[in-house]
Amino acid sequence: MIPTLRTRFQQRFTPTGDGRPPDRFDRRLIAPMVLGSVLNPVNSSMIAVALVPIGSALGAPPSQTAWLVSGLYLATAVGQPVIGRLVDMFGPRRLYLIGTAMVGVAGLLGSLAPNLGALVAARVLLGLGTSAAYPAAMHLTRREAERTGRDSPAGVLTALAVSAQTVSVVGPTLGGLLIGLGGWRTIFLVNVPLSLACLVLGALRLPKATEATDGTAVTGGGVPGPAARGIDLPGMALFAALLVALMVFLMKPRAEDWYLPVLALLAGAAFARRELRVPEPFIDLRVLGGNGPLLATFLRQFLSYTTAYAFLYGFTQWLEEGRGLHAAAAGLVLLPLSLSGLLVSAITGRREAVRGKLVVGSLVQIAGCTAMLTLQAGSGMWLLAAVGALMGVPQGLNGLANQNALYRQADPARIASAAGLLRTFMYLGAMAASAADAAFFTHGADTGGLHHLSLFMLAGAVLLLAVTVIDRSLGTLTPRKA
Repeated sequence: MIPTLRTRFQQRFTPTGDGRPPDRFDRRLIAPMVLGSVLNPVNSSMIAVALVPIGSALGAPPSQTAWLVSGLYLATAVGQPVIGRLVDMFGPRRLYLIGTAMVGVAGLLGSLAPNLGALVAARVLLGLGTSAAYPAAMHLTRREAERTGRDSPAGVLTALAVSAQTVSVVGPTLGGLLIGLGGWRTIFLVNVPLSLACLVLGALRLPKATEATDGTAVTGGGVPGPAARGIDLPGMALFAALLVALMVFLMKPRAEDWYLPVLALLAGAAFARRELRVPEPFIDLRVLGGNGPLLATFLRQFLSYTTAYAFLYGFTQWLEEGRGLHAAAAGLVLLPLSLSGLLVSAITGRREAVRGKLVVGSLVQIAGCTAMLTLQAGSGMWLLAAVGALMGVPQGLNGLANQNALYRQADPARIASAAGLLRTFMYLGAMAASAADAAFFTHGADTGGLHHLSLFMLAGAVLLLAVTVIDRSLGTLTPRKA
């Protein structure tokens, strides 16, 4: 019998027993997913205009305030794939709530910190707290596609990417305004209301039940016994040791710290040995090693964000020191960066076009880095704003393209941990950028240092273009059947 129009309407729009529409993405999830996912980029970017004021207030040189950047990225580089794996195993609800609560605590501690050491500790806690939301969002996106049988999450993925990219580029402007209104401590205090909003939305809207990766139902906050016993704690610890040693060395590479890359190498070897032997590894190296396209996506993520963050931190510091602008004025100069990134993301978001976005993004990065070589201490404000607008274009393309590629390339059962690894490579790029800023601004953010930094960024942009052009798999990405 042919279903009546009324029957079709009921099948499409009548909620299931848990209140979710049967064949459409549950839009109630979007607000907590998006708000939680922007906690990290907003804190990553606001600090760019606060480094100089914090250094002046606490009597710390740039080599020490750089730890405010590195501390957060060190924590999140380790935390995102670890928490992502836990999300894959146990569901997103409890981890999301715990993580966003930590953000509020870290924000309060940072606003009251008496010295730089306490401030760095608050940033580390902040990094750990922001590590849950993005893997949880990617997990929910994949599970909603499987539940509804409609593998067309372009709008949701775009919302996640555009919100993060928009906040990243708006962050310096927002940070400058907050500093102008209430001093640098306000960029920490703003996390308290953001955390409360996430907790309320998460408690009200995130599903209290989901499925574990083995197909068994688990509650959003509960942990099934067999899965709990399957947590690869030694693998996670070795992974953390590998990243910590590597990233601490990248912060300030020196010959006397030779033991750090050696330690990273040893930890990496031990990690690989363990992950290849245990039945339920933290990171399945056999599957990952055989997934060349996904590895290439991780590399492109690293290259994209090395250039992006070198510009964000290096150019901003130069605006304040080399160009002599106040933090609020520097934030306003970067407003075109925000606007162009938002515009490009909004226009191109619903079309995956991964290869095209990466090619255009890398070409514009090359043009932007070349333009930076023309900047001088007396350059006009219009030129500074134009360079910022140019560099906003790849920020609106590259991150979205890499996220879409990962969604198609990663194992659905490990989508949250893969998403965490994607963020890890972004943070590795940020750490490499931070190390480059420190290396080229040894005597302050002067114009000569900016030009050397521009050449470094130019090399990365050229390499990104090459890696994109030779990867033929990008032209074959198609939606999966749920």
